[in-house]
Amino acid sequence: MPAREGMPGREDRDVRRFETCGRAWIGVLRHVWAAGEAGLEDGGPIIEGPPLLFEICSLSWEDPILREYGDRARLVRRAQERTRRVVRGRFWPRLHDLQGHDQIRWVVDLLRARPWTTSAWISLTIPGEPADGLPALTALSFRIRGYRLIMTAMFRSQDVHRAYLAYIPLREVQVQVADELGLPPGPLRVFVDVPHVHVGDAERVASVLASVPEPNAA
Repeated sequence: MPAREGMPGREDRDVRRFETCGRAWIGVLRHVWAAGEAGLEDGGPIIEGPPLLFEICSLSWEDPILREYGDRARLVRRAQERTRRVVRGRFWPRLHDLQGHDQIRWVVDLLRARPWTTSAWISLTIPGEPADGLPALTALSFRIRGYRLIMTAMFRSQDVHRAYLAYIPLREVQVQVADELGLPPGPLRVFVDVPHVHVGDAERVASVLASVPEPNAA
């Protein structure tokens, strides 16, 4: 029997699986809302949830849940940016020009030469950089399994209230690498060490969760 959406499958009981980005967003919000505790971050008080590992199968700026309950102005702006000829995005410098190294090119060349490798792993941090400049996204790993390109994004911390604004551009990175290798992309896997919601956004989060029923709920 297939696993219920948002629940781990038999083959990997530590990974939650979601069909769409919108469903993943709601699932992560619900995870923090249900299991979170009072915490504090540089930006102020937060509701801090336990670490979370999950996969998303399909990601799109046209996701109906995101369009209905997400930040419409930001979604439209991000989608419009993607129609331009060259879109670098906020991750681009650390992916393509980190201290003079194009890390994505390195990944493609490594996987092309050694498609079985588990070493196609890149860091987005710089040793010794100021803590206030440390990116939330700290690493990406790529591997070829089942003739698909799997990518995992590791976040040291994430405000999950608008996390979808990071997930869809990451999917575009995965598709870029997959295309270079002539492979279809598999699901996007995400690990968040400190998923959280700012207390100031709690009322909005509660409203969203009340409007979207849990999958398979009676």
